[in-house]
Parts: sequence; structure tokens; C-alpha cells
Amino acid sequence: MQLIYILAVVTTLLMLTGNGQCFPPENEISQLQQKMKTHPIGERIALWAEEFVGTPYDTDPLGAYVRNKVIVYDKKVDCMYHVFRSVELAFGSTPEESVEIALNLRFKTKGKLGSDGLVANYDDRFQYAEDMVSSGKWGTDVTKELGSTTKIKGDRGVESVSIIPKENIKDVLSKLKSGDIVFLIKKVEKRVVGEIVGHEGVIKVENGDVYLIHASGLKNKENENYKVKKVPLLEYAGNMSFVGITVSRFIAH
Repeated sequence: MQLIYILAVVTTLLMLTGNGQCFPPENEISQLQQKMKTHPIGERIALWAEEFVGTPYDTDPLGAYVRNKVIVYDKKVDCMYHVFRSVELAFGSTPEESVEIALNLRFKTKGKLGSDGLVANYDDRFQYAEDMVSSGKWGTDVTKELGSTTKIKGDRGVESVSIIPKENIKDVLSKLKSGDIVFLIKKVEKRVVGEIVGHEGVIKVENGDVYLIHASGLKNKENENYKVKKVPLLEYAGNMSFVGITVSRFIAH
């Protein structure tokens, strides 16, 4: 199986080199993974999320990584792939190990690589971000531990979800940690296909300031301003259309 994981990395890197070098390049990934390995997992997740700042937004509605059936597609990222990749790189000690980790984390069961290094069952991936939280694969839901919550109507068989309303985010800033994954909740009337979560990103805490690192953009629309950004969470929350957040955290045991 190790050969297949290596082939998966090589296959996707070859696809990327036709349109500029992927970011970060493979040799840098390996070096950074070794450099970061002594950091707590949350810090590693935040550092990897930050590595993608400036990377163009993936406007493909399916997701370029899914359409190309690959694990690694770093030249363009959407919000879900950005979170996927940041966590996978944080947990892996080598690029090949991160591919193996991705086959567990991105899928409801487990991803399957063919002999060509391409993913054979992307239909089994997490397509709804709220399913990432409920799966237990994506850390512990710490929303209720952060502060007062309110319930909002769920969807697709989920009766309701507990959220921190956008106006109360300022009250929980001090309890957020680097590497926390923030899921931004859509208004009920704005849902199109039963999606509860409309966006997601990673928290980074610096000198007491709390930032959201996220892939910002819209599908099917090209704009040079669509890219991974690092912004103060409160600034983002003050202007967002989402009604609140839920937060998951990888807790070291």
C-alpha cells in the first residue's frame, strides 16, 4: 500500500506542475512537517492553514480535487479542501502519511486509491460539513463549552444544532484555540440542498488576537480577490451573512 500512497502524491504533483508549482512544494512540505512535529496538534493545524494564505480559491462547484479524483490539489482550494488538507498535513509526518490520513478523514468510511493513484470512491466523501462534526473524525464539538448557545433548526434528519450566535462570538474569543475548526451556520431560508454549514475555516491565535484562516470565494465565479485569507475573526463575523458558529477541536490524549 505504501507504493500506492507514493504514487498518489506523484500523480497529483505531476498534474500541478503544468500550471505553476504547487504550494507548498513537496520538499517544503516534508521539511515543514519535521520542523512542526514537536508543536501541539492545534498549532500545527493553524500553521498549515496559514501556509495556504494567498492560494487561489477553487471555483469548481464539485471541487477540483474531486473532479480530478486526487488527494493533493494545492494550486486552488475551497474552504472544505483547505480544512481537509491543513489537518491531514498536521497529523502526517511525511507527505505520504498525510495521503493515508486523508483516506480516513475525508470519507465517511475510507477512501480507496486505485493502482493509478487516483481516488476510486469520492462519492463516499463528506459533502456536508456538518457531517464532519457528527462523524467524530473531525475532533470534539466544543461549542457548548465555549459559552452560551442557542438552537437553530437542523436539516436532513437533524432536528436542531447548537450554535454560538454571531453577536456572541466576541464573548468566546478568549476560549478559542489555534487549530479550532469553525463551521459557519447558514440561515434556514438560505439553504439550497439541506446544508446547515455554509462555510468553514481554521482559527489561529497570535499574541491574544484571534484570526480566521479560510478559503474565501464563490463557486462558478472568477475573481482575483478569491483566495485563502487570514482575517480577524470579529471583523469577519461583523460582516458575515451566517447566523453563528459551531466549533470542533482535536484534543490531545
